[in-house]
Amino acid sequence: MIDFIWLLLFCAGLVTAMFTGKVDAVSKAVLGGAESGVELAIGLISVIAFWLGIMNIAEKAGLVEWLSKVLRPVGRFLYPSVPPDHPAMGSILANMSANILGLGNAATPLGLKAMQELQTLNPDKETASDAMCTLLAINTASITLIPATVIAVRMQYGSAHPTSIVSTTLFATTFGTIAAVILDRLFRRFSKRRR
Repeated sequence: MIDFIWLLLFCAGLVTAMFTGKVDAVSKAVLGGAESGVELAIGLISVIAFWLGIMNIAEKAGLVEWLSKVLRPVGRFLYPSVPPDHPAMGSILANMSANILGLGNAATPLGLKAMQELQTLNPDKETASDAMCTLLAINTASITLIPATVIAVRMQYGSAHPTSIVSTTLFATTFGTIAAVILDRLFRRFSKRRR
């Protein structure tokens, strides 16, 4: 579906450019955007590699495991239908830990693994379970201590103070996560009432 939307937007842009006589400007913008995207991606490699290295050191030092243990009571509260010793809980806690440390690239495969494990607990394989919906909401809004990717983008574009967003990011992601949990619980209650 998203492919269709992008194709529709692209075609609408081309048609508009033809009618307004600005095909050259659209061509330059497309090529310039592609060039800028490649430059940004290459610039992000070093920062992402650095943070993944730090994460690897933290993991080997036991920080991720320690953070997972600290988060275990939170996990039991947020995911009451998941047994504490089930592999899904381990994947969920690892995903939460990676997100808190600002490692979205590392958190994505952990989130996918958690979804696969949650599917084994799901009685209705055609519908997402409550735990799956909660994971999606929390993973999307996750509290982030170190927004490594955003810091990297700010560095790439020459920000004088690339880390100045840490406090505001922590504030925004904390309230985003609280809102996600509240809305998840409200929608869950409304959903159960309608059944």
